[in-house]
Amino acid sequence: MMVPKVKGTMLIKGCVPAVPCDRFSDAGWETVSANVPEEMELSIFLNQQELVTVQCTPNKLNYLVMGFLYNEGVISSLSDVASMRACDDEAEVDVRLMNAEFELPTKRTLTSGCTGGVAFEMEAKAIDSNFVVTPSDILSLMKQFLKEMELYKLCGGVHASALCTARKIVVVSEDIGRHNTLDKIQGECLMMGISTKDTILMSTGRISSEMLKKAARMQVPVVVSRTAPTGRAVTLANELNIAIVGYAKGNRLSVYSHPERLGR
Repeated sequence: MMVPKVKGTMLIKGCVPAVPCDRFSDAGWETVSANVPEEMELSIFLNQQELVTVQCTPNKLNYLVMGFLYNEGVISSLSDVASMRACDDEAEVDVRLMNAEFELPTKRTLTSGCTGGVAFEMEAKAIDSNFVVTPSDILSLMKQFLKEMELYKLCGGVHASALCTARKIVVVSEDIGRHNTLDKIQGECLMMGISTKDTILMSTGRISSEMLKKAARMQVPVVVSRTAPTGRAVTLANELNIAIVGYAKGNRLSVYSHPERLGR
């Protein structure tokens, strides 16, 4: 199947092309076509019971579901999953666990995610790691990361996250929800056999406490953003031995917790 193009730009999954838009400028009004991010509701069923419905960008749905189940403590490895049926064009994912008697979590928390995400009650454990990275490495990685945000460059309106070593970017994900980007990264790493331990997570959005809990679950000792962390995230990061780096732009950054991980 041929992929449509708009003004010579190859479209990618998650973008709605050529949406009519009335634009105002100093020259007055004009009608143009714009690309906008796609959004869908995805219902996750676990052992034929509905677990949760999330708002997301309809790409990498298998990674999103696996990452969500892992990061929320529902599964501990792929061996816990008997089967999964997922399709980017459908609104439901059916997951069957090896443990047919698994009971669904009862306590849910509405997160601070821009798509109204949901998290289950799970205790985050402190990271045991001697991982250290330099500020120049962080800033170099951020510049690389911004160049790899394909969906954002095409239509805007989405967040992006990246999993990195101290020298290179390993996985990039984009979604309308910040939390979803981390789940997609975890899911992809889980299914591709990529270790997330002693790596760096980069995000375009603010760093919240829920994001820190996911990072701890992934054993990531450094979390970086172009913007700020929340106060609760800083408190939690100090407890979890995670360095939070904010406002990583150009040749500057700010470290809010465990500055020794950046050689301070």
